[in-house]
Amino acid sequence: MAAVVFKFHRSLLPKLVCALVAAPLLCVAAEGAAHQKSPEAKPSGGAFDAHAAEHFAKLALECVRKEYPNKISHVLNSDADVAPPRKLTPAFCGCYDWHSSVHGHWLLVRLLRTFPDASFAKAAHDALKESLTAENLKAEAAYLRGEGRASFERPYGLAWLLQLCAELREWENPQAREMLANLKPLEDAAVERLRTWLPKLSHPVRIGEHDQTAFALGLILDYARGKNDEGLTKLAADSARKFFLGDTNCPLAYEPSGEDFLSPCLGEADVMRRVLSQEEFAKWFKDFLPQIPATHGEAATANWLPVTVSPDPSDPKLAHLDGLNLSCAWMLEGIASALPQDDLHRHALTVAADEHRRAGLAAVTGAHYEGGHWLGSFAVYLTTRRGIQK
Repeated sequence: MAAVVFKFHRSLLPKLVCALVAAPLLCVAAEGAAHQKSPEAKPSGGAFDAHAAEHFAKLALECVRKEYPNKISHVLNSDADVAPPRKLTPAFCGCYDWHSSVHGHWLLVRLLRTFPDASFAKAAHDALKESLTAENLKAEAAYLRGEGRASFERPYGLAWLLQLCAELREWENPQAREMLANLKPLEDAAVERLRTWLPKLSHPVRIGEHDQTAFALGLILDYARGKNDEGLTKLAADSARKFFLGDTNCPLAYEPSGEDFLSPCLGEADVMRRVLSQEEFAKWFKDFLPQIPATHGEAATANWLPVTVSPDPSDPKLAHLDGLNLSCAWMLEGIASALPQDDLHRHALTVAADEHRRAGLAAVTGAHYEGGHWLGSFAVYLTTRRGIQK
């Protein structure tokens, strides 16, 4: 048989590599499409079921009690404060850092609510029971209130902690009620910390990493409304209006920065859709991001918000770009959901959301712990539409 020679241009090599990496996860997501068990949290895009959720649950289960490697953000007041993570923060000592451990536990609760009979359910229940004990969480609250820790995990980790509390509060389950009661000292300390901080924050932090103000305000608002905490709801909503209501022409073309996992522009729009009426938001959004195509034609599919590819998923900071696609997808979906049905921006937003969802989910491989310890939470937040529906 004659030899067959295939030729391709070197410029196509990155696309070939991406296709080879993406294929396994996309296949996993598609294989079990008939097995979706719960209507409680509808998938984003129709390719999320218990079989695919098992992949994300496995990532969290592998890290919630994995103490090392660990990047602690720890203020030392004396030699007595030198201790391993399991002693400092015994509930959230895994998953590389405190906030990732918090939202890793949130991931397990979210998936248990969504797929209560999945194969990972027992392991998830056991992991939550081991971490979220009354003793562990009293120690966590004491740590948070310690001297010199006023800015500890503020606002990102604290906002994720409130999401964990919100998820447990909405779950009709005896174990959930027990864990929520155990969390109360830490929950109270976090809310107190945020209530003290927000009135003093003179300017929003407009970056694409943990300190971003807009993203945290969105999580805080969802928590406060779910708990019917009118005071915190008003504080968060008033803060968003104070910081962002007058903004126009957000420089989307300047994004992303090289270590972003959140979009500053989309994050701002995603919180403003939570505080403005539909009519107010549509007007504000048109002025805030005028570069987004307002058409159903070819312009709507133009690459106005390109997907990103991490240049090195094994680098803890450069791996952030894999998460950026996931957060962009859920923010785009949230923004579109808040606009009127006949708003011409919706089509372009939806097309871009689909592109970012596909790219983002394909990167959640678990091949590198630098991304595997947190990307699963972002994938679950997106696919269960947490920020849009409860």
